[in-house]
Amino acid sequence: MTIYLESDTAKVSINEFGAELSSFILKETGVEYIWQANPNYWGRHAPVLFPIVGRLKKNTYTYKDQPYRMNQHGFARDMMFDVIEQDACSVVFELTSNQETLEKYPFEFRLLIGYKLIDNELATSYEVSTLSDEMYFSIGAHPAFNVPLIEGTTIEDYYLHFYPLKSRIKIPLKGAYINSESKTLAQTNTSIQLNHGLFKEDAQILETKGKNTFSILSEKHPHGVRVSYEKFPFVGFWSPNTVDAPFICIEPWCGIADDVSASGAIEEKIGINKLSKGDIFNRSYTIEII
Repeated sequence: MTIYLESDTAKVSINEFGAELSSFILKETGVEYIWQANPNYWGRHAPVLFPIVGRLKKNTYTYKDQPYRMNQHGFARDMMFDVIEQDACSVVFELTSNQETLEKYPFEFRLLIGYKLIDNELATSYEVSTLSDEMYFSIGAHPAFNVPLIEGTTIEDYYLHFYPLKSRIKIPLKGAYINSESKTLAQTNTSIQLNHGLFKEDAQILETKGKNTFSILSEKHPHGVRVSYEKFPFVGFWSPNTVDAPFICIEPWCGIADDVSASGAIEEKIGINKLSKGDIFNRSYTIEII
């Protein structure tokens, strides 16, 4: 089932399966900003990454010395959520642990994902709580945006703008895993012209602090997209490196892939979040289309 939200200026579609944003259209122009999941390139729109972000070494982790298997980005993106609140411009989805999840993730959890559309800005919120004595998790976003947005333009007609304009730490990948010992300084104090070569080594990953806004813009037309957030310690920029795909992802993360030297213990995982019973974890980010 698909949930539809609408404001005076925009329309949004969200799938109950995965609580995944699937469409964001500016009504005045009819421009679609969200990638439409062509499987020839990548068959998803904007999956929610939970309870891990990225890949585990050998797709395995341990908790209290007990091994568990979990595929890249976790399981929430491939599960049906329940709608627990809804009106014309907002919706809240719920996913809770069950016997299936407990076999691969031994924590009782409640995950709420909220969407609220105001004019041409969509706010996405995450709320995580647990009934377990303790819980370790990551959560992140993976929205893919059409690039090019307008017919007659190419990816090289667009640029990635960083706000604030300042240098940030770049975390390189070694295969599917991060290599935290080889961090470098990314020159995000200026805009970067987009091209497929930026992703030849897979995702570009930055450490982020405070408030950040990352925008895809063009000098050829006034349309673009802005992703804004705070309290997400990482961001990934991604497009497939095996094919020249017509989309770019901007991905705020509270979590990250295993390091090449990771022990496998989830308690020691870089970027992991911990909750105790009664604690509540909240994060949110916005997508603005122009």
